[in-house]
Amino acid sequence: MRKRQAKKRPLLPDPRFNDQLVTRFVNNMMWDGKKSVAFKVFYDAIDIVDEKKQDEEKTALELWKDALSNIMPHVEVRSRRVGGATFQIPMQIRPDRKIATAMKWLINYSRKRNEKSMAAKLAGEILAASKEEGAAVKKRMDTHKMAEANKAFSHFRF
Repeated sequence: MRKRQAKKRPLLPDPRFNDQLVTRFVNNMMWDGKKSVAFKVFYDAIDIVDEKKQDEEKTALELWKDALSNIMPHVEVRSRRVGGATFQIPMQIRPDRKIATAMKWLINYSRKRNEKSMAAKLAGEILAASKEEGAAVKKRMDTHKMAEANKAFSHFRF
C-alpha cells in the first residue's frame, strides 16, 4: 500500500451497559447514520431476550456475548491463484476480524428472520445463537467445514 494504515479510533462505551462492544455492534447495525434508532432497536432486543431467556443466572447482555462467541469463526477460506488454478486456502482469522464477522452475520441473519420488528428478529437470533442453533451459527459451521475440506491446500498459504 502507498499510504500508511489508518489508526484505530477509540469507541465511546454505550450509555446503558457502558460497553464498547455494544457500541461497535450498534455501529454495524445502524442505517443512514441513525444511531439513536439503532440503539433503541438493540436495547429493545436485549429487553426481549431478558424476558424470554430460560437461563436465570445469566444476564441478557451475557447471553448476547455468548451468542457472539458462538458465531465467531476461527478459520476462513481465502482464494489464491496458483498456476492458473484458484485454490480455497484455509487461514486463521485475526481476533478483531472474528468479532466483526460475527457481528455482521448476526445482524444479516436477524434481518432475514420472519418476526414483526427488528428488535424481535435480533432477539430471536441472539437466543438461537446462545443455544448454538440458528442461521448465524450454521454459517460458522459451514465456514469451518469449508476450511476443513480444503485443508490439503494449506501449504499454499501466503
